[in-house]
Amino acid sequence: MTTEVLRDAHSASAEVLAGGALEVLRGGGGTAVVAAHLRAGSQEDVPAVARGAGERAAVPGVAVAAGAVRILGADVLAPYLLAGGVLLPEESEAVCLTLSALPPAPSTLPAPPQGPEPAWVRAWIDWGLVSVLARLDPAAASLPLSAPPGPPRCDEAAPRHRPASGEPGNGGCGEGWVPWSLRMGRLASLALPGLDGPVHQAARSGVLALARGATRALLRQDYATAARLVRWLAWLTAEGVTLPLDPSLLTSEIALRGGGERCMLDAAIACRLLGLESA
Repeated sequence: MTTEVLRDAHSASAEVLAGGALEVLRGGGGTAVVAAHLRAGSQEDVPAVARGAGERAAVPGVAVAAGAVRILGADVLAPYLLAGGVLLPEESEAVCLTLSALPPAPSTLPAPPQGPEPAWVRAWIDWGLVSVLARLDPAAASLPLSAPPGPPRCDEAAPRHRPASGEPGNGGCGEGWVPWSLRMGRLASLALPGLDGPVHQAARSGVLALARGATRALLRQDYATAARLVRWLAWLTAEGVTLPLDPSLLTSEIALRGGGERCMLDAAIACRLLGLESA
């Protein structure tokens, strides 16, 4: 029960944080995203998490808020990256605080399916957050942080199967394009300008798989997954890669029908990458 309560609390906090980032990206509200979220979290604890027989303890709200920052990763800084705003010192310090609380550990795990997926994905999300923070505030490297992790080994990230006879492009991997595209969706916070690495090279190599995955998710009305994959397609478009479909149409459909703050933040970021008006 404890794990379920905490999972729900982190998920709800991440939705609130995504809403704050979305508001700033659209030009509304203040300029602080992470700092404001941590301040709000410090004012309210998550009540009654079972600890033992008849013993219950509250979870500090600031800890849950910090966990939400790590869930969203680089997306908490996307408004500054995409809108060209200056990152406030308090914002940089707030991100550093979350990194200090749960230091990202260097990962030498092989990419799934050879290695465990959750730890591998988590290491990449942390890498994206640290990389964007360093780009926006080079002085952050001098703050009391654990050393940022190097990029996790990603030798297996790209689709590896040979396309079937007559099939254009690289559409998936040995395990199939569906699980591969879903995994790339979990790494959507890396689909931002200025970030590049093995996962991004995998996206370039798996254009058809990403297009299939986004279309499949949209047809299944899984708008959250569709928005994450469309972000990769939008990033590829910004990179000048030719796609088998028009990502702007998918983005418009998601913005119209999608729900949840994280989903709408993904759609808004895709719009920015495509040079469209914000969703």
